[in-house]
Amino acid sequence: MTGDVWIKADDTVGDWEERRARITAALEAGADWVLVESEDVERVRELGEISIAAFRTDGDVSLIDDAESDDPVHPDAYVVGKNGEGDGTVDLPADFSGSADLSTLRRDDGLTTGAYVRILGSEYESFAEAAADAADHTIVVGEDWTIIPLENLIARIGEETDLIAGVTSAEEARTAFETLEIGADSVLLDSSDPDEIRRTVEVRDDAGRESLDLTWGEVIEIEQIGSADRVCVDTGSLLEDDEGMLVGSMSRGLVFVHAETAQSPYVASRPFRVNAGAVHAYVRTPDGGTKYLSELGSGDEVCVVDTEGNTREAVVGRVKIEQRPMFRVAIEADDGDRIETLLQNAETIKVATREGRKAVTDLAAGDELRFYHEETARHFGEEVEESIIEK
Repeated sequence: MTGDVWIKADDTVGDWEERRARITAALEAGADWVLVESEDVERVRELGEISIAAFRTDGDVSLIDDAESDDPVHPDAYVVGKNGEGDGTVDLPADFSGSADLSTLRRDDGLTTGAYVRILGSEYESFAEAAADAADHTIVVGEDWTIIPLENLIARIGEETDLIAGVTSAEEARTAFETLEIGADSVLLDSSDPDEIRRTVEVRDDAGRESLDLTWGEVIEIEQIGSADRVCVDTGSLLEDDEGMLVGSMSRGLVFVHAETAQSPYVASRPFRVNAGAVHAYVRTPDGGTKYLSELGSGDEVCVVDTEGNTREAVVGRVKIEQRPMFRVAIEADDGDRIETLLQNAETIKVATREGRKAVTDLAAGDELRFYHEETARHFGEEVEESIIEK
């Protein structure tokens, strides 16, 4: 699961100009939330579109009045714990049933709630666990610790809340996302460095990406056939030389097709494009499903994969469908399964072979192609356990 990146931009950061600089960097980097003071909510709304969490105390009644209102000055979530029991300003009661912070969190205000807890000792771990029962988001910030309390809370809290680990760098964020192989759900970054904010967002993206086990299949047939409606997928991203998409006539076997990043004496490179095949073919999507190439449109997301199986998502900017002469390519997997796809008969369409990148016009029987193979079939893009024959 892809976590969220929260950016801390409250009054501990500095004056409004310093806080605004953090928030602007968060917006530009693609962070998900900012954590601010309640009086800054309206100003943040004016800066751009981002989810806003605001610190509040029991006296901040303005944040819960008119909870059903569409008034944009309200935050998307309020967070309890600053200048209270959560951060150690007020001593924790021996019996948490007497906690003012927990009492505030348990109010039925109709608003999303968050708890902010500095882990100053083992009793604060227990307090964070109690807060998680009532809070939609539980932010835990360590002092002289990194891993152990976070491991404890991941194990104890489970799915009760969105567990957010306080970090000060992208590397700490990576560790938080990987802890116990489950990871924190999200991170709260306390940094004013725009590059650190950007790197932390990149860490978030890496943590949510799947890695596919690509394999090799032997070309057993390649045949020139008639024309078909061919689909070029033009993305809003620049693709690297080793990147492309997984496409194929059978959803259980998708062939790796390179992006048009190679230079040619006859045509300019188009590193945003994958000439993916005929309209009937499947293409893999970032959620692990598939879509027909004919279904893709501007704004959709497709899975970009490199030759090692590392994936990322890209937004479709445009889809071009034109009639072109085609090749039918058939390959055989190690288990004898036969996979096919249609690719345009053109030198600019490249596939990954054992010998390296090769134009589809140069393919021959016996070549080995990079592809993704799975045993299950699909229905409307979803894996199904049933007998389906594709040929």
